[in-house]
Amino acid sequence: MKVITVIGARPQFIKAAAVSNAFSKVGNVEEILLHTGQHYDQNMSDVFFDELGIPVPK
Repeated sequence: MKVITVIGARPQFIKAAAVSNAFSKVGNVEEILLHTGQHYDQNMSDVFFDELGIPVPK
C-alpha cells in the first residue's frame, strides 16, 4: 500500500513522526513524504528529520 504524508508546519512534523513510525512497524506500507516547503530555510526543517527520525522527502 502507498501512503502520502503531507507536512509543512512544525506541529505536523511531530505528528508525521508517529505516523511514519507506525507505518515502518507494519512493514507493507510505502510512505511518500511530501514537504510543502513552508519552512524554506533547510535548517528549520532538517532538524525535525534528524531528531524525529522522519524519512527525508524524495
